[in-house]
Amino acid sequence: MDNKVSRIFDLLPHYEQKFNPKSDVLAGKENGKWVAYDINQYRETVNAISFAFLQLGVKPGDKIATISVNMPEWNFIDMAVLQVGAIHVPIYPTISEADYQFILHHSEVSYVFISAGDLYRKVKHLLPEMPHIKDWYSFRDIDGVKKYDELIQLGNRHPMNAELERIKSSINPNDTATLIYTSGTTGNPKGVMLSHANLLSNVAAVHHIFPVDQFCKAVSYLPLCHVYERMNIYVYHYLGVSIYYAENMGTIADNIREVSPEILTTVPRLLEKVYDKIMSKGLKTKGFKKKIFLWAVKTGHQFEPMENQGWWFGLKLTIANKLVFSKWREALGGKMRVIVSGGAALQPRLIKVFTAAQIPVLEGYGLTETSPVIAVNTLGNKGINPGTVGKPIENVNVKISDEGEIMVQGPNVMQGYYKNPELTKTVLDEDGWFHTGDKGVLSDGYLRITGRIKEIFKTSMGKYISPALIENKFKESAFIDGIFVVGEHQKFAAALIVPDFEHLRVWCRKNSIKYTTEAEMILNKDVRFVIKKEIDLLNRHFGDFEQIKKFDLVDHEWSVATGELTANLKLKRAYICEKYKDKIETLFA
Repeated sequence: MDNKVSRIFDLLPHYEQKFNPKSDVLAGKENGKWVAYDINQYRETVNAISFAFLQLGVKPGDKIATISVNMPEWNFIDMAVLQVGAIHVPIYPTISEADYQFILHHSEVSYVFISAGDLYRKVKHLLPEMPHIKDWYSFRDIDGVKKYDELIQLGNRHPMNAELERIKSSINPNDTATLIYTSGTTGNPKGVMLSHANLLSNVAAVHHIFPVDQFCKAVSYLPLCHVYERMNIYVYHYLGVSIYYAENMGTIADNIREVSPEILTTVPRLLEKVYDKIMSKGLKTKGFKKKIFLWAVKTGHQFEPMENQGWWFGLKLTIANKLVFSKWREALGGKMRVIVSGGAALQPRLIKVFTAAQIPVLEGYGLTETSPVIAVNTLGNKGINPGTVGKPIENVNVKISDEGEIMVQGPNVMQGYYKNPELTKTVLDEDGWFHTGDKGVLSDGYLRITGRIKEIFKTSMGKYISPALIENKFKESAFIDGIFVVGEHQKFAAALIVPDFEHLRVWCRKNSIKYTTEAEMILNKDVRFVIKKEIDLLNRHFGDFEQIKKFDLVDHEWSVATGELTANLKLKRAYICEKYKDKIETLFA
């Protein structure tokens, strides 16, 4: 990695020197059209905002927050904040009012940047309780909120080049760059302190695994306030990759077709949805076409990236790619070189089938506290090992404790939790080992996650169960969209299941099952029977004590909006237990 890039804002001169001219460093949709920014526009806008911050009296160490969807303006603020030595506090736009209140108060932010009026309406009544907030700025027109364009104009009227350069030169790589509040499944969010060096150590360690260069494009949709996508953005900057921000979750497929990217970073949930849509479309075909589709998918599921499967399997795969998988690649823009997945466990069969389809999927593992990457699969000979999260990245040490906990040591490990040294001490020991809270095993250098320590429960029969492993396997069923395994202190394991309603509706039509609502659908005895058959089939993969003995169905898809998922799409276990308390109690009655 270039030695001149030691602070995050050093990525801008690095980009300018190596990849200029380039017309689309960043791009976002405005009024239905892509609007791109070149490196000169990027740098000039960042500097203007930095000058404005200095005019406003922003000092090193001050906190500046963004509450925003993904857009180029987010990057402008990010770099400007860091250039003046302030600390960026990015906040999810989908969190609860209580979390907004806690984070804004706890971090003591001075200024807040917000992307939309609906977000401002969620938080504006909290303002009287936040005297430390000096002002609000919006990226788009919001009544009663200053436009961030005013800052650009202020900075252009009062350039302070010498003062800005003085401040930049004083910023140390080990200075805190950001406070990232974990979404958490219980209690108040924790403010993770990450330095420039923390984040850039991750960039240095992973950039070489991305098979892209300055001629490539990326579509970004994961929240920039999450460290995973933010670090990826820094990697793209380092490699000169153009970044196109998707409009929203509903437009991702269209945006990918418009941009034709070479790389996409994602979480398992989106990849599962893509696969389910492909399968749904394929199953609607008839006759020979349907047989060919199912044969190709079956062949893809049999693919083993770590093995030489011989010429006969290679021939079958070539035919499957020509007849079926080529259409998958077209649907993803036709140029996709790699998909990188993180944030949660990904079903191995999806890694196999997409990789077989010449769309390699690299699963990785990390936490906010580790900037985030700890381990990741790579391309090349025996690089992709489905069911594992790859090998630990360079400069990061991983060991497994006697209790089976994954422990990490390296330059990527956080500085600590903001204003909470006691909590920091519980996860970060004197030797610098971070205790992840995850259980895992190392085999032939590959790391395999076996569960989360706090989520593993013990039945009344004395058997330990890792719900995440069971849940991930059961989501392989076309009938199951979401699942939550319970059974602590009970004689057996049970589950709440969210059916894949899109697939189930097709099945109901074929079987002449009538209903008016999803709530009515899931009460149908034939529907419950087909779900039971799927459970019985999947139970064969587990020991008797791990098998799902009873289940109940939920009548709506789980989401951030309905409360069951965190902002980064993980199960909020405590919330689900409380919300569905009656259903869970009935399972064990």
